[in-house]
Amino acid sequence: MPLLARTVQAPLHILVRRGAIADLGRILADGRISAGGDVAVVVGPGLGERVARLIGPSLGAADLYTTSGGTLDAAMELAGKLRARPYDAVVGIGGGTTVDTAKYAADRWGLPMISVATSLANDGIASPVASLINDGIKGSYGVHIPFGVIVDLDFVEIGPERVNRGGIGDAISNISALADWELARMVRDEPFDGLAASLARMGAEAVLTMPGDLSDDAFATVLAEALISSGLAMAVCGSSRPASGGCHEIMHAIDSLFPGTASHGELAGLGALFCTFLRGDERRFAQMGECLLRHQLPRLPEDVGLDAAQFVEAVGFAPRTRPDRYTILEHLAMSPDDIHRKLDEYAEALANL
Repeated sequence: MPLLARTVQAPLHILVRRGAIADLGRILADGRISAGGDVAVVVGPGLGERVARLIGPSLGAADLYTTSGGTLDAAMELAGKLRARPYDAVVGIGGGTTVDTAKYAADRWGLPMISVATSLANDGIASPVASLINDGIKGSYGVHIPFGVIVDLDFVEIGPERVNRGGIGDAISNISALADWELARMVRDEPFDGLAASLARMGAEAVLTMPGDLSDDAFATVLAEALISSGLAMAVCGSSRPASGGCHEIMHAIDSLFPGTASHGELAGLGALFCTFLRGDERRFAQMGECLLRHQLPRLPEDVGLDAAQFVEAVGFAPRTRPDRYTILEHLAMSPDDIHRKLDEYAEALANL
């Protein structure tokens, strides 16, 4: 009987704790990533001075690069700078924009990349995807999964609360994304990866039911681990399927039609709650609605500055953002009048929770 198995890419090191950035030199040495600290450290414009002060004692040989904008051009410019000398690794420190820029630039030269998150905005901190803007349009670019993922809770604590709360919406949206994947399996016989689904589901369930909030290290750690697990789920199945369904189609549609409305995680959570309502899953709808309310996240279009007509337009446009993806939105194939009626019913159901 042959032994069948598979090999999956995963970070060599995952660490969630306070003081990680100040201890970065030892962490990289202990992880056999860089014994001498010959690394390129990439930061956003707001963190440079503080990061330089913290890493100086343990990473004296590091070069510090600043990037901004989160564009493909910025990533290519950074990639050019990384040719200055041989580096053991590229360390991206900051939010999703900085980390994704560093991911793409490191991947250009096959350099190991270490993701050091200072916020918990979304699951990009551990994913094999870099989200970058090209010609005004945000695209997803496949890259090697980070060799290490580190979350410094000291920085998370002092970061913008709204940014970190968005990560809660992104984490629990996996529940809706997985329901869409199951639907595609049943209706279109789409391949379904149980391991990837398990990784995506475990983190989402933990965040959904975890007491406390971001002021509590225990909750922040669970959220960080959930976002990391979501990134690993995408790496396992080779696509964003376990973490992106109708919820993210709605998010991308709002981003395209009404840019600057709200953050990735805020819109993902709103989209997930609406899609869960469309499925008629009353238990999940109540759970997710309560979680979003508890963490002060958007549940209605007006919470993100959209009126009913704008939200209806976005939901109607949503399937075009992922033409190859089958979700509850494609399954129902709603007309604008259908969407408007469902939105009214959704608002009423929320009021009765």
